[in-house]
Amino acid sequence: MLTITIILSITILLFIWGKYPPDVVAILSMLTLYLSGVLNLKETLSGFSNPTVIMIAALFIIGEGLSRTGWTALAGKKFVEWAGNSIPKLLIIVTMGSSILSGFVSNTGTVAALLPVTVSAAWNAGTLPSKLLMPIAFGSNTGGLLTLTGTPPNIIASNALVEAGLEGFSFFEFGLIGVPLLIIALLYFRYIGHRLLPSNKTKDRPIDIDSEMHKWVKDYSIGDNMYRFRIRSMSPLINTKIEDWNFEENYKVTIMRLRRRHPNTLKRVPEFVEFPEPKTQMRYHDIITVKGKAKNIDAIMRKYKLGIIPFKHTNSELKEELINQEVGLSQMLITPNSAFVGRKVPLGSYLDKNRIQLLGVSRDNAPLVGEEVTIKPGDAFIIRGSWDAIEDLQQEYEHVVISGNPEAMAKNVDKLTLKSYIALSTLILMIILLVFKILPGAIAALVCAGILMLTGCVPINKAYKGISWTSVVMIAAMIPMGVALQKTGVAQWAANSLVTNLGAINPTMLLGGIFLLTTAFSQTINNSATAVLMAPIALIAATTLGVSPKPFMIVVAVSASTAFLTPVGTTTNAMVMAAGGYKFLDYVKVGAPLLFLFFITTIFLVPLFWPF
Repeated sequence: MLTITIILSITILLFIWGKYPPDVVAILSMLTLYLSGVLNLKETLSGFSNPTVIMIAALFIIGEGLSRTGWTALAGKKFVEWAGNSIPKLLIIVTMGSSILSGFVSNTGTVAALLPVTVSAAWNAGTLPSKLLMPIAFGSNTGGLLTLTGTPPNIIASNALVEAGLEGFSFFEFGLIGVPLLIIALLYFRYIGHRLLPSNKTKDRPIDIDSEMHKWVKDYSIGDNMYRFRIRSMSPLINTKIEDWNFEENYKVTIMRLRRRHPNTLKRVPEFVEFPEPKTQMRYHDIITVKGKAKNIDAIMRKYKLGIIPFKHTNSELKEELINQEVGLSQMLITPNSAFVGRKVPLGSYLDKNRIQLLGVSRDNAPLVGEEVTIKPGDAFIIRGSWDAIEDLQQEYEHVVISGNPEAMAKNVDKLTLKSYIALSTLILMIILLVFKILPGAIAALVCAGILMLTGCVPINKAYKGISWTSVVMIAAMIPMGVALQKTGVAQWAANSLVTNLGAINPTMLLGGIFLLTTAFSQTINNSATAVLMAPIALIAATTLGVSPKPFMIVVAVSASTAFLTPVGTTTNAMVMAAGGYKFLDYVKVGAPLLFLFFITTIFLVPLFWPF
């Protein structure tokens, strides 16, 4: 018992010190438990086979799918629109959103889905992610108390009553205490908590495409000489190939994009050919985006009987035309030894075999105009291509520099596509599988993560990058600590002592004692394990005193979900730690007042709704 107490104390001190990464501290703690003989090999590695850990990794992929298909960017944009210029209002929106969603979806799933949204919304609103991420973690823990299936401790507490021959809790019964606690949490963060949240400057600021577009339009004139044709019914281009007409050779005009828009298919999702090839066939009513001089555009329009579609070269319309989840823009700088130096390329043409389009060129901080440009060292391009092709370009050509982060920019696109709805449907499927218990949580999450990868919502080669391995490893390595506390009898001894001393006074004192002991365990032990440990003790104590066990079981469920003091108390706390740049003491500073409010509210309201 002394050994485990020393190891736990040192582990907590290392977390508080913050010199070493939390996942490293957790692994050192896990190894010490094995080397000291407290745990055997199977128990030591139990966290890495734990379904919860596997589920968390899968949920990160699901969150990545929502991010890559535009939902997180769109939600972040809506959050900012709803909040206006009010950061407190944004705080309330994201906290309430995480709370309500976690009443029906797992807390970890909620945070995994909302984490990228919240980071984006924070930067867009002019604040820091650290001002919003901890509230969504605490909000998700609180929201789990709204329904029976909102969090595992609720089910454990209810099942303990059923196994004892008593009536369990109904689906929404937990809401009697969950709703007041949610209101308390919202009021706390609105008027007190936001002052205590740290202002941690992190390096994960998402790229704002709208701002980038404004800069590129100004510095590179990318919208100049860009037009859109419509193929009319009398045009000779109908059912012919692009290579048949030599537009680039004869007119110095490059076809950039083609949209299928036949009248009989208007009600369907439009089909785009983002990078038309020479053998691409043109059809009646197609809309073709081209780049070339006005006189040449006019000549083509008259000769081939094409209609001209007005094209306002505003930031928003250029963004709509040039960027989506599959295709994007970036800056490319040419170094003196680049293979591109000396090449003559028309504006709008393709730079290489990867179908990278040259949209604009700047030299000596001024845009170049003309039909073609001879590339020189120091030239800066705005290029357009698939996001993957842009990333690969720098690997294929040593002496070019891609400015910015194409992958991050792709996640900042708020335009929805077919894949967006596949990702949303997959999230809904996961909710159904979890709510109706069709599949175990880990399997449900893995199935849905697999769907997103197989449908291309999350490219298979990008899936592992979407997982926060620091959080996953830390949680897996800390689960053995909970096993050790139970195995050595430390948890049982502490529980029995508290119940014996307080039970003789009155039921309310015992209720408070159970709350404090449960929340103390929940700061380092998984909340499910805490509930499993405390539920039978609370049930026996209530039966011994001759009072109803229901208020005690409710308190066990509530207090098991109040791990507000440490980053390892719940998976949700750990998931936001890196993104928010939080330290161990940040959780204590922000979580202690909220925990006190929950304690007072719970001890006052529970006996009113569930009398002794």
